[in-house]
Formats: sequence, C-alpha cells, structure tokens
Amino acid sequence: MSNKNSTEKNKLRSLSFSFRIARRYLFSKKSHNAINIISGISATGVGVGTMALVCVLSVFNGFESLISDMFSSFDPDLKITLTQGKTFDISSPKFKELHNMKSVACFTEVVEQNALLRFKDKQMPAIIKGVSSDFEKMTRIDSIMYDGKFQLYDGAFQRAVPGVGVASILGLGAHFIDPLYIYAPKRTEEINLLHPESSFNQMGTFVSGIFSVKQLQYDDHYVLVSIDLARELFEYNKSTASAIELKLAKGVDQDKVQKQIKTLLGDGFQVKNRYEQQESFFKIMKIEKWITYLILCFILLIASFNIIGSLSMLIIDKRGDIETLRNLGADNGLIKRIFLFEGWMISCVGALVGIGLGAGLCLLQEHLGLLKLGTGYVVDAYPVVTKPLDMILVFITVLFMGFLAAYYPVRYIRTKDSSLD
Repeated sequence: MSNKNSTEKNKLRSLSFSFRIARRYLFSKKSHNAINIISGISATGVGVGTMALVCVLSVFNGFESLISDMFSSFDPDLKITLTQGKTFDISSPKFKELHNMKSVACFTEVVEQNALLRFKDKQMPAIIKGVSSDFEKMTRIDSIMYDGKFQLYDGAFQRAVPGVGVASILGLGAHFIDPLYIYAPKRTEEINLLHPESSFNQMGTFVSGIFSVKQLQYDDHYVLVSIDLARELFEYNKSTASAIELKLAKGVDQDKVQKQIKTLLGDGFQVKNRYEQQESFFKIMKIEKWITYLILCFILLIASFNIIGSLSMLIIDKRGDIETLRNLGADNGLIKRIFLFEGWMISCVGALVGIGLGAGLCLLQEHLGLLKLGTGYVVDAYPVVTKPLDMILVFITVLFMGFLAAYYPVRYIRTKDSSLD
C-alpha cells in the first residue's frame, strides 16, 4: 500500500515539475524574439476562434429563445391529440378527471379542421380552429393581436380572429361590416353534382381582430372561431373535440404532469409539450447550430496549428535545457510533458481570453442591443442568450484541439532528434 502511495506522489511531483517549467517557458523571455511573437499569434488565433464560437452559439440560443417565446403566445403548455384519428369524445370519466386535476389551470376544448374562406370576391383555404372560452386565459393571445381585439362571440354575432397573413390575402380588417363566410363539406350527405353548393355547410362571421404570431404556419393559415361555431360547421356534437389544450398551474413539474396525463389517457392519446408541438422546427434549428459549431471548430483547429510552429522553435531553442534535464535524470516522458503543457497552456490562455471577450460582447448585445437587424424584423437587435454550458463546451473543445496541436510536434521532434531519444 505504501509503495502505491509513493508511486502516486512521484507522479504528482513529476506533473507539478513539468507544469512549473512549462509555465516558466511560456512567460519568460526567449533567446529568439520570433518565438514570443509566434506564441502570441498562436494564442491570439485560438482566442479569436474561441470568441467566435461563443458568439455564434449565443446568437443561435437567442433566436431559439425568441421563436420559443413567439410559439408560447399561441401554443399551450400541453396538447392532447389522438394517436390515430381526428376526433374523440371528451365526456368520458378520464377527461373529467383530467379537468379536475390541481396541476391543470386551464382546460380548453379544440375543434380544428380545414375549410374554405370567402370574403367578397376573394377566397382561400384555411384551418379553422374552434376554441372554448378558456383559450384567452390559456395563451397570451392579447399580446399578439395585430388589430382589433380577441372576441369570438359578442352576444349577437359569431366573430372570427384570422391570422395577419389570411387577413392580407382576403383584404380583411377588424370590425369590417361585410361578413366572412366559412364553407365546409357536409359529413352526413353525399355530394350533389347538380347543385354542389348544397353539399357545403356555410357559416357567416364578422372579424373582431387579427393576430400575428410572426410565424407563417399560423399567420397565413389559421382562423380562430368559437368552438360552438366550429362544431356546427363540421357537424360535430357538443362532446366532440380534435384536441385538448392545457395550461399548467404555476410551479408544477411539467415533465411529471405530462407523464401522469399519458398514464391516465393511455396509448391511444399523445401528450405533447411546446417543444414537441414544434419538434421539426426546433430540430432544424439545432442541426443548423451544431453544423455551424463544427465548421467553426474546423477553423479553430487550423488556427491551433500555429502551436506546432511555436513548440518546434521552442524545442530547438531549449536544446541546452533539455540536455541539462537529461543529465539530472529526467526521462523522455517528463521532457515530453513539459512541452505538452507548454502547448496546452497557449491554448488555455487563448481559450480564457476568447471566452471572456465573447461573453462580454454577448452580454453587451443582450442588454444594450449594439448590433441592429434593421427595420421590418421581429426584433430590432440580434437576440443573444449566453449559456454557461456552451462556454464549458467551448473551453473543453479548445483544450482538446490544443492537445492535438501540441502532441504532434513533441512526438515528431522526439523521434527525429537524437537528443530526446
């Protein structure tokens, strides 16, 4: 046991000795000034690459957060749909139990179906989304109203709230006196070829407001109406829904509640959180983020190759020191570690400076918005979110590349230079 402890202590002493000599070589003045210049260039190249990595990852985080906030104004915390099929009966005991769960703050019934819109002489297909009265409490619909107000029934007339893209195509405006007509095929009758218009249900509504999520999939396709109008238009009874949208109570564990609801409803239903509702979109964003990360890592690896030249010249410059260390009993492993630490420390200095500058620039952009996007965009300045995990990832990446860049010249010089054999 004592031999094992003695061996470990010797290893630690050897590492500490190698680190101290490497640190002295890094910061002391060399006999040739070119070595100092090349070492500085190496650290600067690593620092610039590291700063670019931090900034790019933070900008992607910012756009992801921005888009997530946009979707949260329209998407619920959890959405329940059938695994197969379109509609289901919500009068079953399972849904009553779900409605009464303490972790559920709002329970909104939804009927969603394709239909045809007509306003004056213009027409277009759209998605009609009938929602119950809790929809306004469940989402932040008031924050995304482009014109007018969110109102689906005024006590006398049915109202509709289309997306800004739909309104633009049809020429709609809030509180227009001309009605917006919605057409849907009759489910219970065959198509009348002689009078095809009689094969459609027709509902007239008036536009009370226009919403804008700033996402084409919603703005250009959706029209919000009351669920009573939607059920009448598509010939569904009062207990039929195509989805249930839930807002959870504050402070609850969303993942835990999601699993609980899945267990309650069984395999016939799927329960999706906000990310899963827009899964394909967020996956594309993550793919773009990590592809950009890999490209910048490749550029950073090229910048790290300056370390090869710096270490090669340092080894040549320190031939006398190497010979002295060998005469004092240093083996090849210790000499190799000295120069490995030297190259690694160059990368470490560059990484720390780069992360510091990158984080500083990102924080300035996040709070002051120095870089502007210009007019016509969702936000005025580039959105930025700095995450500590990204910085840790960047730091580990730089250290790994610094090790690769430092290992090659040390190994090459050792095999070619007889003084190191």
